[in-house]
Amino acid sequence: MTTVKGFSFAARAAGIRKSGRLDLGLIFSRQPARSAGVFTTNKVQAAPVLLTAPRVADGLCQAVLVNSGNANACTGEAGLQDALSCGRMVADRLGIDERLVAVSSTGVIGHPLPMPLLEKAIPELPGALSEDAVADVATAMMTTDSFSKISSRQSSGDRPYTLLGVAKGAGMIHPNMATMLAFVVTDACVDRAFLRQALHQAVENSFNIITVDRDTSTNDMVLIMANGEAQSPEIVADTSAGREFAVLLREVLLDLAKMIVRDGEGATKLVHVKVDGAVDSSDARRVAYSVATSNLVKTAFFGEDANWGRIIAAVGYSGAQVDPDNITICFGDVPVVQGGLGTGPEREEEATAVLKQAEFAVHIDLGLGDGRAEYYTSDLTYDYVKINADYRT
Repeated sequence: MTTVKGFSFAARAAGIRKSGRLDLGLIFSRQPARSAGVFTTNKVQAAPVLLTAPRVADGLCQAVLVNSGNANACTGEAGLQDALSCGRMVADRLGIDERLVAVSSTGVIGHPLPMPLLEKAIPELPGALSEDAVADVATAMMTTDSFSKISSRQSSGDRPYTLLGVAKGAGMIHPNMATMLAFVVTDACVDRAFLRQALHQAVENSFNIITVDRDTSTNDMVLIMANGEAQSPEIVADTSAGREFAVLLREVLLDLAKMIVRDGEGATKLVHVKVDGAVDSSDARRVAYSVATSNLVKTAFFGEDANWGRIIAAVGYSGAQVDPDNITICFGDVPVVQGGLGTGPEREEEATAVLKQAEFAVHIDLGLGDGRAEYYTSDLTYDYVKINADYRT
């Protein structure tokens, strides 16, 4: 397991989840780390978001407390006070300023936090901190996830630094910054303004191009902490070091984003929707979004049905500039539409073989310009309905 200088992790089974599994995690930096965050754009925001966003905006963070099983959302002033109390308990045990503690929650909306359980479990976390326990934190974050999500990268050069990210998410996935949380730690020294810029750009090209069910959570949160303990030179914008950092950060977040879609509730497919030939990138994104979020398209993926009619219809209502006579659609390398017309049953049969794969691409060329965009989506299955029909029971 990858370690990052100066960072340690701990997790406990606090009893928030009835299963008795890990449900409370802590990430800690030996020294205050430069930080940045991106948060849900849902106008209904959970208490931990309301508490953490202004703290991270100050530019420093030293600890992150995360729980699963309870979102602490729509819990009013009492919920905000509970979030404050949780952060204060962490700060007291670690001997740090409570404003350096970020608090994050995920789970059922509308239920108060079980504070007696947390008051017992939170003080136990600092004593359990270990540099190689990140997998435990990744597990403690999970709700309906079927696997934990971890990704890392290391820089080149004489003084390499490491980026390590963890995330959770399987349902309520359609970020506008899914339920999703992500935390990235690095021992690089990064200029604060550039750290914020790089995070926003990486989120835009990772978590903001995925969808499972078109639902944006009340609790979405992506945080990055950079403590500088790798002793590498400060990384700033518009330099080769800055460009490398931006690429590595995007790769970590895209890894995590694709894991979230692959783990979509009930999902059996990870589908990469690629759009080329739009008049501009905005139009390309409209088309990619329209296809990736269409329930009819997603159910066709589940049925392994090369029903390109559903895709071309989604292209047509996307709001993008479209000339039907120029459209090409491929499943993998198999063209099923050329010049707006189907290529015949033999090609559809070849395309059906592509759809039987667990991962595949749908390539749409509008033939109008240089605009390009991409999206990642899952199929829509019977199990998605079952999971969400029984979620609170």
